Amino acid sequence: MVIKMKNSSMKKSINWLSLFKENITVIVMLILFVVSSLLSENFLTSQNIFNLLRQLTPPTLIAMGMLFVILTGGIDLSVGSVVAMASVFTAHLLRTQHLIVTLFLVLLAAAAFGAFNGYLVAKRRLAPFVVTLAGMTIARGIAFIVSRGMPERVRNQFLLDFANNNFLGIPLIVWFALVVVVILVLIHKFTVFGRFVQAVGSNETAVKLSGINSNIYKIGVYVLSSVLAAIGGIIIASRVGMGSPLAGEAMELSAIAAVVIGGASLSGGRGRVINTLMGVWVLGMIGNIMNLLNVPSYPQQVFQGIIIIIAVLLQSDRKGKDIQSSSNR
Repeated sequence: MVIKMKNSSMKKSINWLSLFKENITVIVMLILFVVSSLLSENFLTSQNIFNLLRQLTPPTLIAMGMLFVILTGGIDLSVGSVVAMASVFTAHLLRTQHLIVTLFLVLLAAAAFGAFNGYLVAKRRLAPFVVTLAGMTIARGIAFIVSRGMPERVRNQFLLDFANNNFLGIPLIVWFALVVVVILVLIHKFTVFGRFVQAVGSNETAVKLSGINSNIYKIGVYVLSSVLAAIGGIIIASRVGMGSPLAGEAMELSAIAAVVIGGASLSGGRGRVINTLMGVWVLGMIGNIMNLLNVPSYPQQVFQGIIIIIAVLLQSDRKGKDIQSSSNR
C-alpha cells in the first residue's frame, strides 16, 4: 500500500510539472503583464495598450504564417523581405491603379512568390532554410529595384484611415487580425488542410503511404505564409503612410521566436495558433515595457534571446519525456 501511494503521489507531481511546461507561454505572458504593470504606470493606459495592439498586428499575421510552415517541418526566412516587397508594391501601384486592383496584384505576387518557394522545397527537395534565405535576398532586392531605394508615399485615404482609425474603441487593424486568427484556428483544428499540415510535420512518410500528396500541403503553407506577410506589409505601409524597402527587417526572426515561445516544435508536427499569438504578445510586452522604461534596444535583443533559449530547452525536455513515455508503453 505504501508503494502504491508513493507511486500515485509521484504521478501527481509529474502531472503538475507537465501541466506547467505545457502552459509555460501563458504563465510567462501573465508574469510579464503583472511585472510590466508594476514597473510602469503608463503600461495599462488605453493609449499604450492600443498602440501596442497596433504594433503587434503585422507581427501576429507573419507569425501565424510562420507557424503553418513550421508545422510541416519547414521554415520561411523570406517573410520580412516579402513585407518590404508588398509595402513598396502597394505604394507604387496606388499611383496608377485602383485600390482593389492594387491589393489583388500585391497579394497575387506574394502568393506566386510563396508558391515558388514551396515548389522548390516540396518538388525539388531543396532545404527550406536555403530556399527561403535566397528568397529573402530576392524579395528585398525587388523592393529596392521598384522603389529605387527610396520610400514612397501611400496615396490612398481609405488605407490610411483603415490602419489608424478605431471601431468600438479598438483599432480596425486589430479587429482584422482577430478575424484572421479565428479563421486560422478553425482551419488548423477543423479542416482537412489543417490536419494534414500537422500530419506532414509529424510523419510525412506515413502521409505519403496513405496515398496523400504531401507536396500540395507544403506548397500551400508557403503560399499562406507569403500572403499573410504581404498583408502585414500593406498594413505597415498604411500605418506609416510610406512604402519602404527597409520595412520588415528581422521580422522573420521575431516570427520564428514567437512560434518557438508558443511551444511549437521546429521539427514540425506540434504547435497551436493561440499559443503563437501569446508568443507574439510575450515579445511585444518585453519591447514595450523596455521602451516605457527608456531602456536601449540592445538589452531587448538579449532578453529575447534568453527567452527563446529557455523555450527551446523546455521544448526539447518535453520531447524527450514524450519519447521515454512512449517507449515505456
